[in-house]
Parts: sequence; structure tokens; C-alpha cells
Amino acid sequence: MGTNCIKILFFGDVVGKIGRNAITDFLAENKSKYDFVILNAENASHGFGLTHKNYNQLISAGVDCFTSGNHIWDKKEIFNYIEDADKLIRPMNYPEGTMGVGYRIFEVGEYKICVMNFLGRVFMQPLDSQWKLFEDNIKNIKEITPNIIIDFHAEATAEKICFARFCSSFGVSAFVGTHTHVQTADEQIIDDMAYITDAGFCGAKNSVIGMEYTTSLARMTTCLPERFEVAQDNVAILNAVEIIIDAVEGKATDIKRIYEKIEYKNNKEVNLAKEQT
Repeated sequence: MGTNCIKILFFGDVVGKIGRNAITDFLAENKSKYDFVILNAENASHGFGLTHKNYNQLISAGVDCFTSGNHIWDKKEIFNYIEDADKLIRPMNYPEGTMGVGYRIFEVGEYKICVMNFLGRVFMQPLDSQWKLFEDNIKNIKEITPNIIIDFHAEATAEKICFARFCSSFGVSAFVGTHTHVQTADEQIIDDMAYITDAGFCGAKNSVIGMEYTTSLARMTTCLPERFEVAQDNVAILNAVEIIIDAVEGKATDIKRIYEKIEYKNNKEVNLAKEQT
């Protein structure tokens, strides 16, 4: 890896305490390998939203930037601290006047990195156009730094791929899809931009994308508004991607998926079984 390169770790959506524990344990062993750590935190606190306490705990664990999505508002205390949370961004295409910001620029050694967050609109809320917002802001951002990372929190794979190719034509460094909680096997470099349709999730292995099977089954078979509950399990799945960027030119040189299982017993880690893919 060249001297001008920066190595970024991006964790897929973290779901509940078991996901937070997996990330904390992973970073305790591996934080020194990375220059910058990003985490999608919209489901971090019992599966819905992000408490101020968990935000601070994950910073202490080594997270440098928090992206989010449509569930970021689920814990109402977010409105009390989002304006002061200088490592947290919410989707940029919420209406003008929404609390928080849609992108931030971070110092990473002698370089700068911009992280942008958008929500998809297919099968999602009818928010402002991510296409227009991106195009309206990208020129000014590129005058500050060539290193630009996008978290696109969206349902539809076609929308993710299409928006990614659009962003790559403007010189974005990395484009990571989130929201579906299922890691895809399509990591690649598109026009010097690292890309994956979905980074996956960090949470209970024996679950339905982090939630209890029984409540998920009841909701899907009865069509009644059964409350989702975070799954309880002694095995965590940890999904992430490693991205290497030439920080001078803002071009990605590599992207690699991380898929690990962390086994716990009585809330203590007893085995780390790596399944690199």
C-alpha cells in the first residue's frame, strides 16, 4: 500500500447490543489497521435509532463517523444532541430545515475525507431527490477534498447501482449501500470508485436481519403490526468492507468484504471464527 493511501473500514448496519459488542471487540483488536472507521448506526440502540449513550460508547470503541438512515429519528433523544454530534450525519435528502447535516468533512492525518449520506426513494419515503442534491453539492466538496465516500441507504438494488454509476462519473471515491442488512457479493471498482450494493449488518446470527424470528414470523403471516424485537443470540455476525483510497487523487484501489462470526458465552467472547470472503 502506497504512502498516499488511506485505509477505511465501513461497518454495515449495527443492530442492538450484540452488534455493538461485536464492533467493540473487533476494533479492540484491529483499530490500528485502519485510518478511518465508519459505521451505519440507525439501528444501534435496541434495533431502532441511536441513543446519546451508545453514540459516545462507539466513539470510545474507535468509530470516527456515523452514518444513518430512516430509523435515525426513532429514539426521540436524537433531537436533543444531533446538532452537537460532530461525528454523526443523517440522510441529506430530508427536507430543508431538518436537524443535523447530510455530510461532513473529516481530517485524516494530512488528508481530508468527505462522508455523504442519502436515502433511496424506491419503496421508501418520498424525500427530496438524491440526484439533484448530490449534483448541487459535489463541485464545492471536490474543491475541498477528492476523497468522497457515500452511504446510500436504500431498498432497491437497481437504484443503488444506478445512483452509484452516476456518482462515479463525478469522481466519488467509494459508494457503500446499506439498509437491507444482507451483505452482497458484488464488491468491485467502478471508474476508480469502490462499490458494494450492501455492506450487510452487525448483529445476531440466528435472526431475521437482526430481529427475533418469532415476532418477524407473526408479523409476516398475520399482517398485523407485531412489534419487532432484537434477537437474542450467542453468535454475532460482523459485516464490513475495507476500502483503500489514493488520498491524493481520491481514487479507490481496492475493496474487500469482511464477514466474521463472533461467538459469546455468558456475554464473554470465547471464540472468533473468521470467515473471510
